Amino acid sequence: MNPTAPSDEETAALVRDAVAAPSMHNAQPWRFRYLRRARTFDVLADFERAMPHSDPHARALHLGCGAAVLNLRVATAHEGWSPETTLLPDLADRTHVASVRLAGPASGEHELAPLYPAIHQRHSSRDPFEERQISEPLREELAAAAHAEGATLTFPTAWHLQEILELFQEAEARNLTDPGSGQDLARWTGDSASVEATGEGVPAYAYGPRKRGGKAPMRDFGPGGRVAERDAAEFERNPQLALVGTVHDRPEDWLRAGQAMERVLLLATLLGLSASFATQPLEWTDLRWPLRDPSTGTGFTQVVLRVGYGPAGPGAPRRPVSQVLDIEP
Repeated sequence: MNPTAPSDEETAALVRDAVAAPSMHNAQPWRFRYLRRARTFDVLADFERAMPHSDPHARALHLGCGAAVLNLRVATAHEGWSPETTLLPDLADRTHVASVRLAGPASGEHELAPLYPAIHQRHSSRDPFEERQISEPLREELAAAAHAEGATLTFPTAWHLQEILELFQEAEARNLTDPGSGQDLARWTGDSASVEATGEGVPAYAYGPRKRGGKAPMRDFGPGGRVAERDAAEFERNPQLALVGTVHDRPEDWLRAGQAMERVLLLATLLGLSASFATQPLEWTDLRWPLRDPSTGTGFTQVVLRVGYGPAGPGAPRRPVSQVLDIEP
């Protein structure tokens, strides 16, 4: 395939694919600028959508932007382009987190194109998963996807998994009495009609059932756990968690981890797996540190995913592309 320069409609379609990426509480902390002459997308962080208490250093914000960058790379590869990506191209502008240039016919990143069908199939699932274990070959495939983006993916077991579940319990207990956590959550949750109208946040229909039992770490998005006609359910007794980690803990590492996270999620979707995010301990500095690899004591956990076999989640709304894309000569 030898693609021509994308039209404005095709440019908007590529951004529509990019913004299907996940972000904490579906805050969608990004903007896009397309430079026609340079055939380049600038990905810009929108710090007005940051969460000052739950994400004071904007780490999760960068993860979301990184996920959008990965989707953009997949979409451009699918259209026959070779996306040339630069992270933090302008250190004087902290909002400019990445540039993706349409460098020519797809070559080096052709392996991304097969992930394209999963972009709009992938949704967070907050329903119970089966107790069926993910096979070791599938775990290795997912780990290889993260490795391709400069990150690691590990599945903690035994005492390490138990320790992580205890960290989740501690984080949940803190969040129940922490005013800042409640304020961040309240800003990005609401009844389905209001969320659909604004195109941002987590709608009530995506909360999933309240947790009645089980060990799976689940955040209750419902105010006080009360939402009309919301059921309760038993979750996994043996949850399968996957940790995305990096060697360092800088903004560029967060962006790489966000790309790795989304690459893993897209592949997991194609493999018939469902996933949801578990971020509670990551929101507390002292609880995040013990999540790291216990065998070496090094590295930084950036993302915790709950993965397994279960129903696909409903899609959360997205803002119109017209609100997040500027096209310049």
